[in-house]
Amino acid sequence: MKTIVYFDHTALMSGGEIALLHLLRHIDTVRFHPIVVLSEDGPLHARLLEAGVETHIILLDETVGDTRKDSLNLRSLLKPRAALSVLRYACRLARFLKKHNAQLLHTNSLKADVIGGIAGRLARVPVIWHLRDRIAIDYLPAAAVTGFRWLARLLPTCILTNSQATLLALEPRATQHQAIVKAGPLGTILQVVHDGIPTDEEVTEVSTACACGPRIGLVGRLSPWKGQHIFLEAAAVVHQQFPKAHFQIIGSAMFGEEEYEAKVREQCKTLGLSDCVEFTGFRKDVPDLIHQLDVLVHASTIGEPFGQVVVEGMVAGKPVVATNGGGVPEIVQDGVTGWLVPMGESAPMAAAIVKLLEDAEGAKKMGAAGRQRVKDHFSIALTARRVEAVYDRMLP
Repeated sequence: MKTIVYFDHTALMSGGEIALLHLLRHIDTVRFHPIVVLSEDGPLHARLLEAGVETHIILLDETVGDTRKDSLNLRSLLKPRAALSVLRYACRLARFLKKHNAQLLHTNSLKADVIGGIAGRLARVPVIWHLRDRIAIDYLPAAAVTGFRWLARLLPTCILTNSQATLLALEPRATQHQAIVKAGPLGTILQVVHDGIPTDEEVTEVSTACACGPRIGLVGRLSPWKGQHIFLEAAAVVHQQFPKAHFQIIGSAMFGEEEYEAKVREQCKTLGLSDCVEFTGFRKDVPDLIHQLDVLVHASTIGEPFGQVVVEGMVAGKPVVATNGGGVPEIVQDGVTGWLVPMGESAPMAAAIVKLLEDAEGAKKMGAAGRQRVKDHFSIALTARRVEAVYDRMLP
């Protein structure tokens, strides 16, 4: 049995952490022994323990752990205290790898990639970066993009990306239609492995015939680039044609974005939508809420690295309206499983929602096609087998 250590700098339940949890629940534990290291305590820790995954916490200095990826720059990266904290932590992680006889280190976040990459070098353990962020200047500061692309040539043995879009952002010289596996910089293995979700549950038909009319929802943490403000602008247009429509914004602010949440709530009042828009806050029953929707909307204003929420909506049999950027076009077949609309524009989004509400039968067919597409291409079982194949390739 091969010991694989998984490392993530956060224990909050964001998209990457949900994807990691899905993977660890489906990895072949007869062949691989997974051990998770987190740099803080939090919901992910509890969920991993519930799943029976061995998990350890090695606390990271808050000067590093609290730095948001969208505020990274050379000055923040090279601060003596932060640099020393990273090096100390990497040494502790390297000792952990040796103590547990780890044969592979699998990192799951940008900070984990850097720290884990150093630790892997110190412990002489191969390192997989599981890249779930687009390394591009519309997503990260330019200095962070340059630095991360440079480190990608030095630290990891293999880089897995959650979409072709994420791969192309990291390695622009790659061609969009080439083989999934290719030799990257300095011999690094580059491979696309789309995130997967459980698909074995049967779709529960939920009646939405109620006084509030059709339900349209957006799922995700409240953040400017997630586009809740665009969704509200579209909702105002849809509400004019469907006065009984009910809109849900499912999620809460994370990573210090409470100011944006306050602005969005104020925008809702200004648009006169307070009676038909519900802010649910953080919810543990997101799949149940998605099942109750008529339409799932994805409104990101910059290219999403993948679009896990889109997949969750499709597996629930819901037609989706999603912005056409990043990895989302790899998931949604425009006009077949939903509609793709331009990023940052509320009018096309509203028109697509209206189109689905006006054609209930067509929307139902799109939902069924979307569910089948997820079962064929984005199941967690398929993802786990692909990741295991990478392990087999890297380990003797």
